[in-house]
Amino acid sequence: MKQLKKDHSESSHRKKRTSLPHIDNGGKSAEIKKQGVKLSDTEKTISPAVIKRLPRYFRYLGELMKNGIGKISSRELSERMNVTASQIRQDLNCFGGFGQQGYGYNVAFLHDSISEILGIKNKYSAVIIGAGKLGSALANHKLFEKSGVTVKSLFDVDEKIIGTTVAGVPVRSMSEAEIFCKENKIDIAVLTLPKAATQETANKLASVGIYGFWNFANMELALPEYPDAKIENVHIGDSLMRLCYAMKSDEKLDEE
Repeated sequence: MKQLKKDHSESSHRKKRTSLPHIDNGGKSAEIKKQGVKLSDTEKTISPAVIKRLPRYFRYLGELMKNGIGKISSRELSERMNVTASQIRQDLNCFGGFGQQGYGYNVAFLHDSISEILGIKNKYSAVIIGAGKLGSALANHKLFEKSGVTVKSLFDVDEKIIGTTVAGVPVRSMSEAEIFCKENKIDIAVLTLPKAATQETANKLASVGIYGFWNFANMELALPEYPDAKIENVHIGDSLMRLCYAMKSDEKLDEE
């Protein structure tokens, strides 16, 4: 785990990883890491759109493996994913390319490679801050296991649930969070607490070394004093509003 500091200094216990290309996020470079195979000899700028598509490739390849499919062409994969074969090849070529002309892609190898690119093999640890309905639902979901992340504890202020377990994981008092995260070298904090408490809580957790924040509070979390922190702000309602917009647009076309 990395002790976040303004001078970007690294603590000795953080996992060693080789560098992958930089992600372009509006002019701010964010280096992503991996272990094992070096994918490219040339550092490139990878667009956020490509990174967002990688988990989808990972899911589909996983399904192919379950169905006993050992190789697949970009055309066959495009038909399953409803993405053009050209787009698939362009995306994968950002990391050096994985296919062979006339053969296609080795499904298991590509799945394993994307797993490394996404950091699934880094075995990150996480805590869930807020053990209410959303926090408990996330703890019970298989998404952490599928992403290679282990939930070590949940934290809450409600005395009625402190000392209980969710999905076999203990719920501790929020007063213990900072010490627990520091002693256990926690990498990720999943924030499912009220908006008013989110910023202060994130600041405290960043100060003890947490550098990944998966934020479900209804706010845009920012940690300018901890430039090494990585933040993913999730707004579940945005997806529903996009669906409503798409439906409304179709209704207007029908009226015309």
